[in-house]
Amino acid sequence: MTTSVTQSQISINNPVISDSRLKPTKKTVDTVSLALILVFSLGLGAVLGLTFITVTKSELDAPGGKSMFLGNLTAMVGTYLALIMLILISRNYIMEKVLGQDQLIHWHRKIGPWPLTLIAAHVVLTTIGYAQAAKTNVFHELSTFISSFPNLLAAIIGFIFMAIAGILTIKYIRERIKRETWWSVHLLLYIAMIISFAHIIGLGPAFVGHPLATHLWALVWILVAVIIFTFRFAIPIYKNLYHNIRVHQVQIVADNVTSIICTGYNLQKLKAQGGQFFYWRFLTKKMWWQAHPFSISSIPDTNFIRLTVKNLGDYTSELSNLRAGTKVYVEGPYGVFTKYRQLTRKALLISGGIGMTALRSLLEDLPTKSQPVVINRAAIKDELVLHDEILNLVKLKKGVLHEVIGSRADINFNGAMIKKLVPDLFKRDVFVSGSQEFIDYTLYLLHSLGINDDYIHYEVYSL
Repeated sequence: MTTSVTQSQISINNPVISDSRLKPTKKTVDTVSLALILVFSLGLGAVLGLTFITVTKSELDAPGGKSMFLGNLTAMVGTYLALIMLILISRNYIMEKVLGQDQLIHWHRKIGPWPLTLIAAHVVLTTIGYAQAAKTNVFHELSTFISSFPNLLAAIIGFIFMAIAGILTIKYIRERIKRETWWSVHLLLYIAMIISFAHIIGLGPAFVGHPLATHLWALVWILVAVIIFTFRFAIPIYKNLYHNIRVHQVQIVADNVTSIICTGYNLQKLKAQGGQFFYWRFLTKKMWWQAHPFSISSIPDTNFIRLTVKNLGDYTSELSNLRAGTKVYVEGPYGVFTKYRQLTRKALLISGGIGMTALRSLLEDLPTKSQPVVINRAAIKDELVLHDEILNLVKLKKGVLHEVIGSRADINFNGAMIKKLVPDLFKRDVFVSGSQEFIDYTLYLLHSLGINDDYIHYEVYSL
């Protein structure tokens, strides 16, 4: 275990960006979270109100009336929640800067099962209701739906697409398929919503004969479409045309670890903060259709930005083969794993494996003489990615570096070790970077030591 600090040369030496940018404090995060919950709740209330005020007692008392009403109710609520899911993953940079993408995706996944369940209930309840009204069996009525009702076949296809996307969100399945497959199938959710719109407006009891309700519902859909188009397409396209980012140099920095230095125009205007990440799309024949999240390993200056990536699969293995001049399309910056989360004056930075890349840019962004303590965990010395740069930055910030090297069998990295390495632990904010497994284990250690969640910062970015 090493605790010394020595002089070294940083490959890209950038100035720290000024503190004039958005600083999302915990109070801001709580305020925005409550505001979103309030807005979404008001919307849900409006949807429920619309469903109830457009049904009459005679309709409820008619044969199949109650089943049809419940079918309409589940369809309205399920569709509304699906729209909320799309907003949460729209990469709206305003929400991203305050809440962080991992929090938004967490909400997205929590809501996820409800639209699928409610819309499935809508299919069953509506079919039962119409069958009761027609005094026929359910299967015959379903056949009549498909053959006679306009836009219903498209709606059924949309539901199947949504079901496929929903099944793949099951953790056991999601962890066993490639990210590219998961990303491609996830697009089915967008397709499902698009092709279902005409069915909802054309046949929904809340809209038939209610032009005001129809127009308001269409306005909601248009608003969601504008949000998605703006933040996922329009703004990124404009930024990429302006910055014109290309690969400048590819460096092999360690076994299976590659740094990609990109060049562009006025890259400081990206306003990336240490610890943040971009979605990177390298425009080659094999890679143009894939966008992957990688943190920056150095804060961008006017002309250069860098990412450092470990070879973990088909996509990342191709990165070392990139040629100078390859066009790069980026989306971001995203993430709240930044110094602006700090509640105290000092920070403890803990990383494992390739998590050192995000830690390196975060460390660069900390104020001079901020006295950070850095703990880098690695099984072998060769896994200490960007070792010399981190050493130099720690010295510049008047801090202390601890390198915990060894296998799990040899090194018992536990709460007692953290307390010994960081005597003033309870006077620091703690930033944790690494794999999901490493983050989960480190959070367990910090919680066991009694560290409050408000002082622990991490971010896991994924689709």
